[in-house]
Amino acid sequence: MKKIISTLAVFLLVGILLTGCGGNQEASNKDGQITLEFFQYKQEAVGTFDHLIAEFEKENPNIKIEQNNVPEADTVLRSRLAKNDIPAIMTVNGGAIYRELASSGIYADFTNDPILEDVQEAYIKMIRELHGDADTSYGIPYTANAVPIIYNKDKFEELGLEIPKTWNQLIATAEKIKEAGETPFYLTFREAWTTLPSWNALASNLAGIDFVKAKVEGEATFKEGYREVAKRMYSLLEYGHNDNFGNGYNQGNIAFANGKSVMYLQGIWALGQIKQANPDINLGVFAYPAVNDASQNKLVSGVDTVLTMSAKLKGEEAKAAKKFIHFLLEKESTKYYIEQQKLFSTLKGVYQQDPILASLQEYFETGRLVPFSDHYYPAGLQMANLIQEFLLKGDVDAFLEKLDNEWDKVQARQ
Repeated sequence: MKKIISTLAVFLLVGILLTGCGGNQEASNKDGQITLEFFQYKQEAVGTFDHLIAEFEKENPNIKIEQNNVPEADTVLRSRLAKNDIPAIMTVNGGAIYRELASSGIYADFTNDPILEDVQEAYIKMIRELHGDADTSYGIPYTANAVPIIYNKDKFEELGLEIPKTWNQLIATAEKIKEAGETPFYLTFREAWTTLPSWNALASNLAGIDFVKAKVEGEATFKEGYREVAKRMYSLLEYGHNDNFGNGYNQGNIAFANGKSVMYLQGIWALGQIKQANPDINLGVFAYPAVNDASQNKLVSGVDTVLTMSAKLKGEEAKAAKKFIHFLLEKESTKYYIEQQKLFSTLKGVYQQDPILASLQEYFETGRLVPFSDHYYPAGLQMANLIQEFLLKGDVDAFLEKLDNEWDKVQARQ
């Protein structure tokens, strides 16, 4: 989870962009050949995009797409924007970085793009709410991720376990696993950000995004609205291994792959590394049963990737950039991408066919989705670090009071 710069810094950045002179090499148009930079942040998706770019260029020989993927892509992008060096086409994570830059004038306005009619309304709403404008889209949601509980199917069968549908059933399942001498959850809380999948599953289901809106308006407090979230979050420690704060994400993926726990509290982005560590593991996932009314349980899902382009593009370059974005959003292109990357499509009627993820499909088909709560917290709150500190200390009242105080401090600075 990346840190994001302050609102003041964003304002300064926008000022630079609006007053700065040219010099960016976002696109070129020479002898009828248009060359566009495609700056995308996912290292694991380079090969997938290479394939799609090749297909696009076959259909459009006068347009050349140059993919650019670099380490620490968010940091590099901010640095380039400060120099008024804006890539022509971009993928951006549909969380903090999109919220940070969407209303700055950097991205093109896609509000009236007919392609949005093909996108599930829930995801359009998510990214619009991130930048606080319910009527404007500065990009198009491309793929979505999700936070289920990952489990070892073979171990579930050996222990005679059924998929829990409620919070009480989840705890009862964890107790049975402990009684059998196994570890229910492999926790990776050495890295603070790994607390957030579980936190979001609980907070988004128990308190909801409406809490965040009320908090912004001064009409809610963590002390009143998040007590059950905090208590349930802390209770997970009882079902971890001997050193819940000793290992991080990579170690956790490998440990779970090698049978060190029965369940794993991570998002679907961990599936690839788990399978890489143990290709023979029999994996399954189920929606986090955060509440005790199974019919009210929702899957936490957020926009993994937003497709957008520079607002500075004009004429033929702008048409070419939008043509490439529309190509990526064609059903066949999208199907290829989500199959390769083990993600979900934001498009209506395009579903993930991977059998590991099949159990989550009903949530997408019925719209029983809720966004990541932490995407809506103010920049600078450092929620992951606060949660990690709370889990180490265990004082619910002190934690909730600190959340309210830290929130107020951040808000006062903005």
